Amino acid sequence: MNSNLIENTLINLSFAILLFTLFVYWINIAFTNLKMLSNLGKICTLAVNLCLSSTLIIRWIENKYFPLSNLYESLIFLTWGLTLVHLILEQQNKSKLIGAINTPICLFIIAFTSFSLPSEMKKTVPLVPALRSNWLMMHVSIMMISYALLILGSLLSILFLIIYKVNLKNSNINQKRTNYRIQMSTSIANNSALYSDRMSILQIIDNLSYRIIGLGFPLLTIGIIAGAVWANDAWGSYWSWDPKETWALITWLIFAAYLHSRFSKSWAGEKPAILASIGFLVVWICYLGVNFLGKGLHSYGWLS
Repeated sequence: MNSNLIENTLINLSFAILLFTLFVYWINIAFTNLKMLSNLGKICTLAVNLCLSSTLIIRWIENKYFPLSNLYESLIFLTWGLTLVHLILEQQNKSKLIGAINTPICLFIIAFTSFSLPSEMKKTVPLVPALRSNWLMMHVSIMMISYALLILGSLLSILFLIIYKVNLKNSNINQKRTNYRIQMSTSIANNSALYSDRMSILQIIDNLSYRIIGLGFPLLTIGIIAGAVWANDAWGSYWSWDPKETWALITWLIFAAYLHSRFSKSWAGEKPAILASIGFLVVWICYLGVNFLGKGLHSYGWLS
């Protein structure tokens, strides 16, 4: 069977499974006692990861180099990384929130990969001399895994802000209702319990986001250092202020500021979450935005 046909089948199957998985996780959020749905969500995510693993392996064998040389391959690898991180974190934390927020972003990436990218960008081409190095596998794979962790951690911070704002709004409404103590006494008691539950959820989300970003930041650091060593080997300079390098540094600084604020406890709650949410946008600018310009030393196989 044609390898391209197998790849397309696996990618389309991944899309279909992710769409089904999305409904599984969201229904599981609504009906918290259905343990069967949690297990089904994990099985579906594992199936997607295996499909993407097979796709990458096929391209690796067929082309005889690690499949991270163009936009199509990197998007597949990013989704593979997101599903892998999802499975590991969900196994450790037993949290349904991870699947509920990770599955939509994976579905979006695969949809973009399948339906938006032109077929020419999916084809493999011989590597340019700068990419014919073992650093391709080390540098790019570490960066992509760090992106997966930082994206997931930032998504949790965005969820934190949404729940925090809703909670704050409801708290203000409850404050205005205190003039109706007799009529609203039971309602206020129920709302107080709901407020307590939301505060507990906020703490869980905040801590989980902090831990995930704390894992992604060292990998980002290692990836940038590995990239600098590779750049010196390929271009004779450790740092050339290429657009990709500049935005990688901006990404590093934002998440360094986030972690510093958490370590020093100078900020808590909303402010670090806002910083991590900004980091979510910056990661995507670093990963995709600068490459859409088609300029710089990192535009090989993208839009150049």
